[in-house]
Amino acid sequence: MNNRPPMRVQVRLPGAPQPPADRRRLLVIAGIWLLSLVLAVLGGCWLGAPRGEQGQRVQVAEKRADTLQTQLTELQQKQATLEASDRISRAANNEVQSSLAERDEEIAGLRADVAFYERLVGSTSQRKGLNTHSIEFSPESAGTWQYSVVLTQNLNRGAISQGQMRFTVEGVKNGKLATISWDELHQRSKVPGQDYSFRYFQQLTGSVMLPADFTPQRVKVTLGSGAGGTTQVFDWKQAGAPASKGE
Repeated sequence: MNNRPPMRVQVRLPGAPQPPADRRRLLVIAGIWLLSLVLAVLGGCWLGAPRGEQGQRVQVAEKRADTLQTQLTELQQKQATLEASDRISRAANNEVQSSLAERDEEIAGLRADVAFYERLVGSTSQRKGLNTHSIEFSPESAGTWQYSVVLTQNLNRGAISQGQMRFTVEGVKNGKLATISWDELHQRSKVPGQDYSFRYFQQLTGSVMLPADFTPQRVKVTLGSGAGGTTQVFDWKQAGAPASKGE
């Protein structure tokens, strides 16, 4: 025996009022849809905000990077300018130091000349006429010898001594005594003497050539015009200290 209740079929005509339960159901569905829409909008706003802030941070970082790059470029340019200035300063300083060294050497030479002059014309100095004070030789790279002759006179103060200087070198050549003349020393013929003109002292310099197989021993210096001149002899090994005077 079947106890199920009989099925009820309701026929609702169009435009007929809906029962309260259906209206509540529609309201619930509509509320849920509105709520989901609101949540979607809020979620979009919530998710979009960080992207906007991140974009702003990226823009700020890019601007900061550009600023730092500009500053770095300026600093590099300043560094290059300072390095160039430092090189110029060092070069100028080296030039000044070199110039100072040359001036110091020049001053030292002038002081030596002054001291020599004071000894020469001082009240206690010995009065001498035209005199070869010293002669020195130094080898040069070309195989020649540079000479330096200092002439003095303090007998006639104010008087000017004029004339020509010549010298010959005596020594040994091929086991025999030999004298190298002024012409041979210059490897020319009829070489004039070296002119001098001074009041108290003068230095004469030049270069001469000695034969390869010649050993120098003495130097004989002649001052004046020839026959009426004076001659002094110096030892080659002790240039500057007269070995003898006279003639």
